[in-house]
Amino acid sequence: MEIRTKRLLLSPLGPQYVNTAFAYSGDLENTKFMLDLPEESIEETAEFLIKAEAEWQKEFPEFYEFAILTEGTHIGSVCLYLNEDRTEGELGWILNKRYWGHGYTFEAAQSLIDYASQNLGIKKFIAYCDSENIPSYSLMEKLGMSRVLCRSGRKNRSSSEERMEYKYALEKE
Repeated sequence: MEIRTKRLLLSPLGPQYVNTAFAYSGDLENTKFMLDLPEESIEETAEFLIKAEAEWQKEFPEFYEFAILTEGTHIGSVCLYLNEDRTEGELGWILNKRYWGHGYTFEAAQSLIDYASQNLGIKKFIAYCDSENIPSYSLMEKLGMSRVLCRSGRKNRSSSEERMEYKYALEKE
């Protein structure tokens, strides 16, 4: 499965992207607001990519991890994790900091929402972020999502500090 946009190709994420994925997933500046990142080694990145590739082989994947490619260059990833009855999807994204500020994440996330609502029957989308991650929650709002929750207790991997977390949601008809 691939999704094409004006500037991007979303392609199944797998081990072939280990070096470019570790370039962003192992970078503290790139991941400081994320729960499960930064990854500590390229081996950790490889393990994750093997799991992502295996999920693509299932008849009904529980999640979809896409590589974001522009002009053949892997610049990040966008994902959708489905709930048990496959009616709700949790969105996530990460982009190599060298490509921030060009609208790539919005374009990738919007195309994934469109694809999932039209082809997978997903009616509700949710996303979470650290309350200080202004670019992330600004993107959620640009996607048409609304903030539905603010709570404490978030623990990002790069910090032992307890943080605030926002939850956003979008209902599709």
